[in-house]
Amino acid sequence: MPETIVLDAVSVATIARAARDAAAGLASKSGPAKAALSMLPEGVSAVRWPGFSGMVSFRHPDATGIAERTRLFTLAESLGGVESLIEVPQAMTHQTVEGSDAAVPADLIRLSCGIEAPEDLVADLARAFARVAESAAALRA
Repeated sequence: MPETIVLDAVSVATIARAARDAAAGLASKSGPAKAALSMLPEGVSAVRWPGFSGMVSFRHPDATGIAERTRLFTLAESLGGVESLIEVPQAMTHQTVEGSDAAVPADLIRLSCGIEAPEDLVADLARAFARVAESAAALRA
């Protein structure tokens, strides 16, 4: 029989706290993260179902670059579980609906926060923002 992962109430609470703290960290982060988020009016667009979910969505002009440069968040098409995952829906799961009402913006990033320490997740995202900014600066030079 396949192994099944069961999330208990403590794990769900931990995941929800990680998502809330990661979203707050993204919204208030100084440096590259704040600069990137402040370009968009909504910044961190959602923590869906606060207290019950680990999902966070935000937008960044180089969404694919951010997703490629995280270390704790693993690139994945299916979100959920105890590990932290990241996806760029327009490039991954929604390509077939491009141009329709179901299309999503190319700059949308979805996170599924796991049980890692929220400050580590925020630091991982900040590093990814910084690495994207460095790459952009190198291209301009």
